[in-house]
Amino acid sequence: MDDFVIKVENVSKVFKLPHEKNSSIKSAVVNFYKRKKGYELQKALNDVSFKVSEGDFFGIVGRNGSGKSTLLKLLAGIYTPTSGQVHVRGSLTPFIELGVGFNPELTGRENVFLNGALLGFTRKEMQAMYKSIVDFAEIERFMDQKLKNYSSGMQVRLAFSIAIRAQSDILVLDEVLAVGDEAFQQKCIEIFERYKAEKKTVVLVTHDMETVRRFCTKAMLLDQGTMLEIGEPNMVAGKYSQLNVPKDSSEKVEESKIKLKLTNELGKKSHRFGMKSELRVELEWDKTIKNVQNVGVAIVKNSGEYMFGANTLDSPIELKNNKINYRVKLDLGPGSYYLMAGLFGKTKYDVIDFLNHGPHFYVNDDPGDQEHGMVRLSSKWETADD
Repeated sequence: MDDFVIKVENVSKVFKLPHEKNSSIKSAVVNFYKRKKGYELQKALNDVSFKVSEGDFFGIVGRNGSGKSTLLKLLAGIYTPTSGQVHVRGSLTPFIELGVGFNPELTGRENVFLNGALLGFTRKEMQAMYKSIVDFAEIERFMDQKLKNYSSGMQVRLAFSIAIRAQSDILVLDEVLAVGDEAFQQKCIEIFERYKAEKKTVVLVTHDMETVRRFCTKAMLLDQGTMLEIGEPNMVAGKYSQLNVPKDSSEKVEESKIKLKLTNELGKKSHRFGMKSELRVELEWDKTIKNVQNVGVAIVKNSGEYMFGANTLDSPIELKNNKINYRVKLDLGPGSYYLMAGLFGKTKYDVIDFLNHGPHFYVNDDPGDQEHGMVRLSSKWETADD
C-alpha cells in the first residue's frame, strides 16, 4: 500500500464561465438553435498529480490565479474534479475561505458553537474549550455582537482559533497569514512550530516564501493550473521568485520609487565583483514615501535561488532621511545575481514599497578557487587522531 494521506492523480478542473445570461425564453431558444455557446471553458487545473505523506508540512505556492484555492477545495471535497481522482485518508479540516461555516446573523458566541458542531464537537466539549478559543482570538468583548459587524481580521482570528481545535488528521490552510495583525501572525507562527514538532500533516497555501523555507518539508509550485515544480522547499521558493522576474529581459530593472546604486570597495560604480569582495549598496527612496521605519535588501541568483536577505529589523539603525547604505561580503559562487529591496513600517508585514527586481551584478570566477556551490562558507580541514 502506498504511504500517503493525500494522493492526487491527474486531476483537472474546468469551469464554465457564462458570457451573458439569456434574458428571455426566446433568446435561450434562438441561441440553442444557433448552437451559440453562452459560456467559455476555463481550465483552473491541468493534469496535476502529487502525494502528501503523514507528517508532511506541504506548501503550495503560485501567483494569483494559478489554481491554488481550487486545488484546496478539491482536497476538502467542496469541488469534484472534472477528471482525475483525489484520495484522502483520514479526517481533514479545511480553513480555506473566510466565513465558511459562519452565520453573519448570529453572534460570535453562537458561531463558535455552530462551527464546533460542524467539526464534530459536542456542546459540552465546546463549552470546555470556549475560553481558550476566545483568548486566542482576542475578541472577548465582541463575542455577543453579530458576526456581520466583525471586521475581516476579527472573523479570521475567530475561525482559525476554532479550526486549530479540530482533532483531524490533516489541516488545510489557505493564506491564514494574509489577514490579521502582527500579534495574530505571531500566534499562527507558534502554531506552525507546534504542528511541525508534532509531525502533524498540514497543507498550506501561502505567498510568504520565508514561511515555506522555515516550516515546509515539501512544496509545490503551480502556474496557470499546471504544476511546474515539486520537491525541496528552498528550490520551489526559488522557482517561485524566478517566476516573478520580468520575462521580456533577464537584465530588466523594474520601475520603482526605490533606487539602488552598486559600488565596489573603492566606492566606484560597478556591476562586476570578485569573489569574497565587498558589495556596497546606496539605497534611496522617493521623498513622497512616508513612515519608513525599516529597510531590507536581498540577493537573488538569476536562476531564482534566494541567497541572502538582511533587514534593519534585525540590526536597528536610525533612518535620518530617505537614504541608507548597506555593505555585504560576497561569499558567493560565480554567476549572475540581482537585488531586491523593501521599505517597511514597524514589522516585515507592514510593506510600504517593494522592488522585486533591482539591478543585476556578476560575481567573477576565480581561477584559483577550488570550492564548489552557490556559496563560500568559512571552513577548514583538520587532521583526525587515530
